[in-house]
Amino acid sequence: MPEISRRVFGGLVGGGAVTAVAGASAASAEAATPTEHPFQARTAAGRSRSRPNILFILGDDLGWADLSSYGAPHIRTPNLDRLAAQGVRFTDAYSGSATCSPTRFSLYTGRYPGRTAGGLAEPIGDLTHGLEPGHPTLASLLKKAGYATALIGKWHCGFLPDYSPTRSGWDEFFGNFGGALEYFSKLGQLGEYDLYEGDAEYKDLRYYTTVLTERAVEYVSRDQDTPWLLNLNFTTPHWPWLSADDAETGAEIAAKIRAGGGVSALLHNDGGSVAKYKEMVENLDAAVGKVLTALRRAGQEDDTLVVFASDNGGERFSYLWPLSGAKSELLEGGIRVPTILRWPAAIDARQVSHEPVYSPDWTATLLELAGARADPAYPLDGKSLAGYLLRGEDVPERDLFWRVRGNRALRRGDWKYYQDADGKDHLYDLAADAREQADLAADRPELLAELKAAWEKVNGTLLPYPAS
Repeated sequence: MPEISRRVFGGLVGGGAVTAVAGASAASAEAATPTEHPFQARTAAGRSRSRPNILFILGDDLGWADLSSYGAPHIRTPNLDRLAAQGVRFTDAYSGSATCSPTRFSLYTGRYPGRTAGGLAEPIGDLTHGLEPGHPTLASLLKKAGYATALIGKWHCGFLPDYSPTRSGWDEFFGNFGGALEYFSKLGQLGEYDLYEGDAEYKDLRYYTTVLTERAVEYVSRDQDTPWLLNLNFTTPHWPWLSADDAETGAEIAAKIRAGGGVSALLHNDGGSVAKYKEMVENLDAAVGKVLTALRRAGQEDDTLVVFASDNGGERFSYLWPLSGAKSELLEGGIRVPTILRWPAAIDARQVSHEPVYSPDWTATLLELAGARADPAYPLDGKSLAGYLLRGEDVPERDLFWRVRGNRALRRGDWKYYQDADGKDHLYDLAADAREQADLAADRPELLAELKAAWEKVNGTLLPYPAS
């Protein structure tokens, strides 16, 4: 066996290489690590210099190993596996936070969620919080650079009348404002009807993933005379646990919402199963496949940069092995997410990257690739990966920082500082221990103190949480 680094080996074991031993199909195994090679940027002669279209697809509460190309032994995701085989699969990619709203803040602004009042809600659940319309966003900055912009699907950065994608830089919006909705009736967490076109209600009682897919297919099929950004934010596989055949169960949940059940009804604690979750993820995969097919038929595949990721870690029925933790906490299972990038005009296929990256980095990267600039009054916390992806440069040295109520974390290289809900500090070597079971805090007190101090320094620049 050729020599490989601990870090690369850890990425292979923790990622898609386990697919074969987990009993995945030959088709899935073909798209996973045995045929991948470590990422390497193209030579300058082969590099595209045109501004790409940008299609950024988010799954909702999709766990790190919920795709067959990331190791799921029972879920088949041929379209996303194919996307990974056509580009780069990231093994150490993270969301900007452990829940929906703050991660979206970090992606849309390129900054830590705690820099804005709305980003302190984990997640947003009422009318009082949101992304202020005056704050620069990925969409508003790309729009200034000549891009058409659209958001289809879940917004979850504030409700009308004060907050909306169309107030924050997106030319078009079709989707839901809240964090969850019943997939057929479109009743949301506040008991409201929650499907909009722009700022006007739009009636469609079909399965929500189907509706979003049709809209996205229409958008990428257009003959546009400018480059475009499409944020395609599915709610799948977020609760309630419903597939396209579950209209009857959806009606029961809708009745509970109308009776005042609200979020407790949407949580669907009396329903769901591993089999139903599998069905939802595979439906998401099919939806992505339809959008990518439409992109190819429109002749835009080569010049469109596609990113697929999840907004945070998985939940009740998610497959997260070998990670510990889940959504809402800063253990790896709560923030490490499947992430795939494809851009045929500029980046070669069948590659894997073990570099740590996360949501704010994508904001900085996309701005640079589009020829746009951040607003100097709102400096980015993410670092552009454009040099790494296109010019063969190292990923910028920086710490990855997270803060949620009850948890804190910081990653520097392979080392991770984590403080749990009881206030106890932990130190993990993720290259050797992605499951975070071997606590090295007592063995490396100086390193622990160094990383803790680095966390405190960043935290000192953020807004404090309001009193509970």
